[in-house]
Amino acid sequence: MRNKARKSASTSRRSALKGAVSAAMLPLVHIRSAGAAGKLSLAFTDSFIPVDNVVTKRQVEAWASKNAVDVQVDFITVIGNKLLLTGAAEALAHAGHDMYTFYSWDLYNQHAALAPVDDVMAPLLKAYGPVDQTAEYLGKSNGHWVAVPTSSGTQVKPPCARISWFRKHGLDLEAMYPAKAEHTALQDSWNYETFLKFAELAQKDGVTFGLGIGGSNNTDGIDQVGAMFHAFGANLVDEKGQVTLDTPEMQECLEYAAKLVKFLPDDAVSYDDASNNRALVSGKSALIFNAPSAWWVAKRDAPAIAEDCWTFSAPQGPKGRFVPSETFFWGIWSFSRNQSAAKELLLHLMQKDQVEERINAVQGYNIPPFAGLRNIPVWDTVGPPPGTLFNYPIRPWHNAQPSLPGSEAPPDIAAQIYANAIHTGMLSRLKSGSSIKQVTAWANDQLGELVR
Repeated sequence: MRNKARKSASTSRRSALKGAVSAAMLPLVHIRSAGAAGKLSLAFTDSFIPVDNVVTKRQVEAWASKNAVDVQVDFITVIGNKLLLTGAAEALAHAGHDMYTFYSWDLYNQHAALAPVDDVMAPLLKAYGPVDQTAEYLGKSNGHWVAVPTSSGTQVKPPCARISWFRKHGLDLEAMYPAKAEHTALQDSWNYETFLKFAELAQKDGVTFGLGIGGSNNTDGIDQVGAMFHAFGANLVDEKGQVTLDTPEMQECLEYAAKLVKFLPDDAVSYDDASNNRALVSGKSALIFNAPSAWWVAKRDAPAIAEDCWTFSAPQGPKGRFVPSETFFWGIWSFSRNQSAAKELLLHLMQKDQVEERINAVQGYNIPPFAGLRNIPVWDTVGPPPGTLFNYPIRPWHNAQPSLPGSEAPPDIAAQIYANAIHTGMLSRLKSGSSIKQVTAWANDQLGELVR
């Protein structure tokens, strides 16, 4: 889920990047320059976990003291799209913070106003390995990095489900995805057909799967449905910008979706990003797709439910296992007067010791986008129950990959697919009684407007 306050995002996300950016590649050393002194103004996301802000600020201030930099640290809420709108205003005015935090497509909207950060990414990639392909898709343009994928805020949204309910119906979640580095035969059988069977059972038991198919303020739903489309190979637009609704993969996906929506909550079409959390914590749902925010709240407000939750990977489809993901980025405005110091700070904040401290503070809620930063033991120990978040990050034995809805298309089109909630719009129409043919015609009209 986007930070729990991110409930009302419904802005159009359009822009285009023209021209290339370039920068020198630096080795993995502490970047030193005269620009390291002076002043820096920083904008971070106001985390819904308060200790996250505390630790981040402490790390920044320690670096600033050591490097004789006067820093101003602001934490900007996502409520009312304030983070997005403030960033857009700063880009337009060419004034504001030196470093700014961007979420997913918000980065794409403003990337033309950002300074290149190849010289920061090169040593990070050398030290910690590649980043998720979804992070690279968003963070690079014309072969160059325009922002640094950060662990702060970055997350995936796999299933979180009630252990006792699944066990009652014959599936032991802890045995399927144990809290150890192990691939099991049960994982191979965890596919969308199995998922459909349990969705029907949940409806009969009155604990329907809390899966939303709402509009642009239901990003959890968009991400989950988008991952399902990827698992079926059902792409809306190809890499050349051509609409691709008339494919066997799309037909198979929509036939499956027409069955699934029958078992979703009656109010699924009006879900926002708080709805699935409330459904799980209140005991009204047996399964949701989300980062551990609902589990966090349950641990505080409904301990018995938290102790009965297990997080594990997404179902497998004909084209593979795809897990919804979202990435946060730290970017430096091209109009910043202290870019060198900003780059030095970002490199410092993304070193393993700093990343691990921030992730431990939020008990594993955030996910490092670099593969080499995921050997942090926090996910082994967090509970209750012990191991409940062990399979929250995408692990090598999951045979899974992250999903960003629409990312099979060029970014300028994909951003609009996401903002206009085309994926969930198709399912909401199926649930309302439209035929697959009618839904396809609607989507074709919508996409036709976007690709022109």
